[in-house]
Parts: sequence; C-alpha cells; structure tokens
Amino acid sequence: MSKLKAIIVGASGYTGAELALILNRHPHFELSGLYVSTNSADAGKAISVLYPQLRSVVDLPLQPLPPDEADIARLAQQCDTVFLATAHEVSHDYAPIFLNNGCQVFDLSGAYRVNNTEFYPQYYGFEHQYPQLLQSAVYGLAEWNHEQIKQTDLVAVAGCYPTVSQLSLKPLLENELIDRSQLPVINAVSGVSGAGRKAALNSSFCEVSLNPYGVFNHRHQPEIATHLGCEVIFTPHLGNFKRGILATITAKLKDGVTAEQVQQAFEQAYHGRPLLRLCGRHFPSIKQVEFTPFCDIAFAVKDNHIIIVGAEDNLLKGASAQAVQCANIRYDFPETTGLF
Repeated sequence: MSKLKAIIVGASGYTGAELALILNRHPHFELSGLYVSTNSADAGKAISVLYPQLRSVVDLPLQPLPPDEADIARLAQQCDTVFLATAHEVSHDYAPIFLNNGCQVFDLSGAYRVNNTEFYPQYYGFEHQYPQLLQSAVYGLAEWNHEQIKQTDLVAVAGCYPTVSQLSLKPLLENELIDRSQLPVINAVSGVSGAGRKAALNSSFCEVSLNPYGVFNHRHQPEIATHLGCEVIFTPHLGNFKRGILATITAKLKDGVTAEQVQQAFEQAYHGRPLLRLCGRHFPSIKQVEFTPFCDIAFAVKDNHIIIVGAEDNLLKGASAQAVQCANIRYDFPETTGLF
C-alpha cells in the first residue's frame, strides 16, 4: 500500500513541529513538505534549525507557500492530505483551495469549528465567506464524532481548552445527569506554549506567574457551549509552565444522581476509546499527560455537586495528536497509529 502524501502549512510553530514529528514516524503517511507563510523569516531554514530535537529526525526545509492561488492549487493536487496549523483567517482562505483540488483538510485553527457565520466577526475578527463549508465541516472531537469524521473531507480539529472541557462534561450531559439550572463552571490553566511561538511580553515565561485572561469573552467559551449544547462559565488561565492544560470543572447533578451513575456514564462513553484514560479516584496532573496523546479524567461527587478534573497536553491531545487521530479515523487506520 502506497503512503499518503501529507504536507503541513504553518510548520514553524509549536503545533507544526509536533505534527512533523508524528507524521514522520507514521507508517501510512509520507511527510512530503513543510510550508510557512510567504514572508516568514523562517522560510528556507530546516525545521531542525528551529527545533534542534528534530535534527537527524526531520530535517526538511520550511518552504514559503506560493502566494498565487493557482500555485497553491497545483500543490494541493500533488498531495493527499494537508494539515493547516495556521492562523484562523489563513485557514479560512486556504481550506477551500485545497478541498477544491482533491486534498483532505485537517484544520487546527478555529476557522471552521462553529457553524454560525455571526460567530466569526465577534470572536475571530473576520467575516466568514464560506457558510457551505461551515455546514459540511465535521468538528474534530475524535471520541465523539468518530462516524462523521470517517465521511468528511474537512475536519475542524477541536481547540485545546474545548477538548478537555467537553471530554469531561459530555458523558454527563448526554446522560442527562447535570442540573442545567446551574451552569457548569470551567476553570482551566494552560502552559505558555498555548500562546504560540511568537514573542510577546504577556506570554514571556519570565513574566507569567498565574493569571486569568479572556474573562467572559474568550472565543473558546462559545465553541464549548455550542458543541456541548449547554452554556458554561469558562475562565482560562495562563500558568508559568511550558505545556499542558488542567481543567477543574464544577457542576450540579440532578437530585438523586449517584457517583456510580456518573462512573457508568464515563465508562460507557469511553469504552474502547484508547486515548481517554479514566483515573478513578486519582485526580490527574499535567505531569502524567505532557508529551502524550492522552486526556486523563477523574471526578468526585458530594451533596449533589461534582468536581471533574481533566488533563491533557495542549500541543498533542489539544492539537497535533488529535489532528492525526482524526486523520487515522478518516483513513480507517487504528486511532493511535503514529502517536507513540
């Protein structure tokens, strides 16, 4: 069986580098090109110059993406799969070109995650021009949209905070165990890699201690609420560590709901899902998930309230590993292929 030719656009960022490493070891993909924006200062450099840990593993050059749409179309015709690790508005523009030229698209931005054009000017700062693609895109929350992912050409990979938040809450909402009169409250902390590679004072490692941001207006709140089918209160925090997300979620259970019912809901939802680990009574930490493709979840119940703790690596299960997990599902490979 010949390998599928895959390229990464936006390969110079942290997520792009993780994708390059995963796809390079994947038995069914040939990593045939790494691309950056036309004017990128990294164009022409080997990715292993930016990320020395990739030296002698992935030494491909970072090529400038052609500025002309016709040239991008020709590039799309030469590959089977593209992973867009690009800014939201860039993915918005490029995804249709690749799709129209027979290329499967896995978009790691937020450009196609919410099927509502009014969402984008408010939360992403641009007018969405492709409502038909919004309607046909499949949301890439792998454990929950398995069958839909199998049948689509455009996967909008779930965001990092939304992944851990939804995986923690969905089994309870789907089984109607949550009292919706009290909104679930999500407090989540991310490492500084979530802010991207570009230098900025407010995300500089030496400047960050532990602080909330995007209070009541973070773009991941409506993404979470839309796909949960339930409003939530979501407060993200930036922590002074490199990678990982820890989410602590408080919700009210319906009268009479027991810890055993909650456990059963989680076990039924995630039976046979190899990248979701239920941790029993041991609350997960970032340490146990960093550099892994897993999401780990544990909970405690008391007096009709539940506290759920979920942990993931924001660059892997929250981005690159989930993108490849979705690709594995789409191409009917075992879900964990290439991820270990």
